Amino acid sequence: MGKRTKKIDSVTEVVPQLAASQQQAVATALERHRTRPGALLPILHEVQDALGYVPGGAVAPIAAALNVSRADVHGTISFYHEFRTSPPGRHVLRLCGAEACQSMGARALERHARQRLGLAPGQRDSRDRRFTLEPVYCLGNCALSPALLLDGELHGRVTPQRFDELVDACDVEVLEGGTA
Repeated sequence: MGKRTKKIDSVTEVVPQLAASQQQAVATALERHRTRPGALLPILHEVQDALGYVPGGAVAPIAAALNVSRADVHGTISFYHEFRTSPPGRHVLRLCGAEACQSMGARALERHARQRLGLAPGQRDSRDRRFTLEPVYCLGNCALSPALLLDGELHGRVTPQRFDELVDACDVEVLEGGTA
């Protein structure tokens, strides 16, 4: 072997740190699930339920607690579409893309939703952070397709017009002092 032609001066990896407000949620999830077989998924779900997403700073403490690599934890987060790595918008729309919904217009509905929310292909969050659009494989509402979840509430037979009504209703909740 010959000499290397490039010299690497230094390699520094910056590991994100958890904000103080997030540390308790991660610690609680670890305490509750760390000894369970297959603890990683329940821990990630609990962290996301508590914080709305899995922050980058949660990866290292979870990996250390479970004695797995950070790559294993990150790989799990990135493999499952259910997990978010950034905070979602104030309203989360999950649009079904399974075959039954596709046959009833889900692709056209997604195009409409993206246009209405101002989302480019691949973009999930509206610029104003009011909405997050998440394609999901199946919502189990095939008889009433196309289906979507809006903030956890299931809606069936959603047309572009009905979609607009649902989005507009989110605005009304804000104006009326609702929890939106």
